[in-house]
Amino acid sequence: MSSSFTHQFDTPTYKGTSTVPTGLFINGKFVEPVEKGTIDVLNPALTAEAVNGKVITSVAAERWGLKVPGTQRGRILNKLADLIQANADEFSALEVLNVGKTFNAARNADIPGSIAVLRYYAGWADKIQGKTIETNEKKLAYTRHEPIGVVGAIIPWNYPLMMLSCKIGPALAAGNVVILKPSELTPLTALRLCPLLVEAGFPDGVINIVNGYAFTGSTLTGRKIMEAASKTNLKDVIFELGGKSPSIIFDDVDLEQTVKWVSRGIFTNQGQVCTAGSRIFVQAGIYDKFLKAFTEHALSLKVGDPFARDTYQGPQRIMGYIKSGKEDGATVHIGGERHGNEGYFIQPTIFTECKSNMKIVQEEIFGPVAAVVKFTTEEEAIEQANNTLYWSCLLCLHQDIDRAIRVAHSIEAGTAWINCHNSTELSVPFGGFKQSGIGRELGEYALEHYTNVKAVHVNIGHRI
Repeated sequence: MSSSFTHQFDTPTYKGTSTVPTGLFINGKFVEPVEKGTIDVLNPALTAEAVNGKVITSVAAERWGLKVPGTQRGRILNKLADLIQANADEFSALEVLNVGKTFNAARNADIPGSIAVLRYYAGWADKIQGKTIETNEKKLAYTRHEPIGVVGAIIPWNYPLMMLSCKIGPALAAGNVVILKPSELTPLTALRLCPLLVEAGFPDGVINIVNGYAFTGSTLTGRKIMEAASKTNLKDVIFELGGKSPSIIFDDVDLEQTVKWVSRGIFTNQGQVCTAGSRIFVQAGIYDKFLKAFTEHALSLKVGDPFARDTYQGPQRIMGYIKSGKEDGATVHIGGERHGNEGYFIQPTIFTECKSNMKIVQEEIFGPVAAVVKFTTEEEAIEQANNTLYWSCLLCLHQDIDRAIRVAHSIEAGTAWINCHNSTELSVPFGGFKQSGIGRELGEYALEHYTNVKAVHVNIGHRI
């Protein structure tokens, strides 16, 4: 019998009890690991409370797609979405307890987004198909899109249930089996999901959840995984890695809207987003006005208890980068210090007088820290924005749509947002260029990674 963790929630936004099994979910049931061991999982708002997770070895499973019709796979995925919806408050509370994000963000964005992803790919399950290809009158040629078999998915800690949905949604819709490893820091919602997988009707072994130490999204670790994949049997890999996204603000913007979108870009989810617009390039003519308004907005954001109704920013751990910015000579315009005496809370931070070679400008911080840089010309902005190893996303704010599109096409990034930020759509692909990753999440594009295309040639009259 697997052990479990139980937590009693008594907060302003959620009251209830949640019990999460802490073993390994393999072949439709929880089992104890072969290699015993535990990992402490901390509540970042308290830094003391912990639960136990088990360290395990990986397992194998068979594909199910060729045995279960797409319509049935879609029904099961939709049933899982229904079950998450029925337990949305509990899943939200577990995300808060484990990640430190606010309850409002989890309940209004993360959980609904996770449900929507599953429903989107449930709709695709019976529409993955090949095509007949005209050759000549004596041959029938067609293609089949077959499941690749077993998918190993390793998800990061910042959006646990959302990242889980983005991995299992297309993989299961295409008929694959999944072995998923949540982050050792944030496994609770993945483990709480396991009984719902059984209730939804997934055959045993189709989804397996295993705990342990893991890949959390860094480019360095991505390289190691890619190397390991090439040394075994040339496994295909999909990576969503780091980002250092630029926000480019031109003189003619709507200042009020610009401040709101830029703030959303850097302060959403405490800045713990691969798309965070942490490099903010502002044209000289509006620099002073923007900095003043941006500062006022940042200071208005409430930092504190993530279960409180009016909290915008929960805890995170990135003081090392703030120290680096100070040591490199950047000016702390606001923030730059710990907030309060308990938990991992940090003040929203804005650096000015930033240079392109500074660590806070070049490396992903994963926290509520913005580096503001002044520019003069469009060409200068493009050059500085492209000066990074990461190529994730761009935010371009401009009333001149011709220039905005021109800049968007000039920036080497997988996603470009014009006059908006963190505005994804389920049907539109998401991913980065170069060291920000390989492959695409969301949309029809994501399905391409989970099938093999087989060409079938049928002789219907040719004789030799």
